Amino acid sequence: MSSDTVRFRNGFDAAAGRRRCMSFRRRILDVSQRVTALHIAPAFSCLEMVDCIYHGLMRRRADGTFQDGFLLSKGHGCMAQFVILEALGILAPEELDRYCSPQSRLGGHPDYGTPGIEAATGSLGHGLSIALGMAYADTIRGDDRVTYVMLGDGEMEEGSTWEALMMAPNLGVRNLVGFIDLNDFQGLGRISDMHPNFYPIGEKITAFGWEVVEIDGHDAPAVFEAVTARQGDKPFMLVGRTVKGKGVSYMENVPIWHYRSPNPDEYRRAIDELCEVSP
Repeated sequence: MSSDTVRFRNGFDAAAGRRRCMSFRRRILDVSQRVTALHIAPAFSCLEMVDCIYHGLMRRRADGTFQDGFLLSKGHGCMAQFVILEALGILAPEELDRYCSPQSRLGGHPDYGTPGIEAATGSLGHGLSIALGMAYADTIRGDDRVTYVMLGDGEMEEGSTWEALMMAPNLGVRNLVGFIDLNDFQGLGRISDMHPNFYPIGEKITAFGWEVVEIDGHDAPAVFEAVTARQGDKPFMLVGRTVKGKGVSYMENVPIWHYRSPNPDEYRRAIDELCEVSP
């Protein structure tokens, strides 16, 4: 690690993380009232893990820029990333206020060239391969940068994901850390119903030569501890069990909220729920 890099390795502040994630959920709901539809539920399910990556795992240089990299392979969950980039001062608030409008550079998936975005993602199944290429290039250069990548469980039905899962250990890549948002939904149906042979996913990835840990994906301190305690001699995958639409009762595990904006009454109900449980 270079001398101008600061590591956040003194633990994860659970209370601060909960406050941030509640605030992020409210901000996403606020943006939802400006557009016809957006992917709320996919963002809510991965939010704690993405927050942990940015506020606990990724190293920052002395000038505030990130030493490590992050790709959101499940690009339709981009609001989870956008609101965090806004909170970090990387995206301006007016950018989110103009989300998916003709005046905005923020669309329904992350685009390369947007501040804080390292690759265009959301053409599902490609993010892990891109992250592997970045991690392998860093390995060749002798750069100690870590590449983090968030996958959706539905997108893992794409063959290119399994090619990357097989290739990473073959290349001896150790600086690649993946996360699976295991909410058991793909689009509008449960994976356990539509593609039951997907399970057990952790055992499959272990058999490919990865170090794998499966935990509650909404428990950010546990996510932090699992990643920081990894052995580090092979690529690492954290399988995070999550709830699609986590945080708003009428959205949780209800398929229609994959891509929809709440009406004014639904919006107020969601905000009330989030305020009630806010620490």
